[in-house]
Amino acid sequence: MHPSLTFHIGEKVVYPNHGVATIENISSRAFAGHFERFYLLKLTYTSMTVMVPFSHVEDLRLRKVTRNGEVSRVISFLSEGRCQRRQDWKDRFKENSEKMQDGSLLAVAEVMKGLLLLQLEKPLSFREKKMLDRSRHMLITEFSTSRGLNVADAADLLEKALSKAQLKLPEPL
Repeated sequence: MHPSLTFHIGEKVVYPNHGVATIENISSRAFAGHFERFYLLKLTYTSMTVMVPFSHVEDLRLRKVTRNGEVSRVISFLSEGRCQRRQDWKDRFKENSEKMQDGSLLAVAEVMKGLLLLQLEKPLSFREKKMLDRSRHMLITEFSTSRGLNVADAADLLEKALSKAQLKLPEPL
């Protein structure tokens, strides 16, 4: 496992497509005669716990919380960056799903901004509304964790960035 992908109990990490989580425990279990080490994550958004085998950390793109400088780049993108999106619903949904799985904060911001722009033209499908809600939540929790803000202040930071692009933070589902 790559050294930068080593996490410690109590550390905040990002579990792509689910958001910020806390490493609650590190344990070992025997499967088919060999031992596997696991991270036990507690997801901030749902309070669910998830076991992630060390051998899957890279595949799942588990990562450290974004540093403040990268948060500034994401805020900049939301307030002025251009956004491309596919017209066909299936292609757009597939591309957005891949970006959410990618787990980078910028990819999540691209999904949210693209869906907010689309929403100005036509109503979103139920699945796109859920994805928009998840992207909103993921950005707010990572902003809050990275900058040491409470959730309301992180949402306000996001709202201000979007308003510069004449967009509005979606209401939670």
